[in-house]
Amino acid sequence: LLPSLPTLTVLVPLLSLAGLFYSASVDENFPQGCTSTTSLCFYSLLLPVTVPVYVFFHLWTWMGIKLFRHN
Repeated sequence: LLPSLPTLTVLVPLLSLAGLFYSASVDENFPQGCTSTTSLCFYSLLLPVTVPVYVFFHLWTWMGIKLFRHN
């Protein structure tokens, strides 16, 4: 049901870019509209930033647990 990680790493930026282009073409106050959490533009910018940060901290936590167990 859930796509694989390589598929998601390609799909998430493409969907976010499509959302950004959509809001740029539809929203009349495009750059300022990206600051409101109700706009699609906000989430199309937030998603590509959130996913790598989540993966980094998940791996950081896993590494900390591994180091804690082996020392």
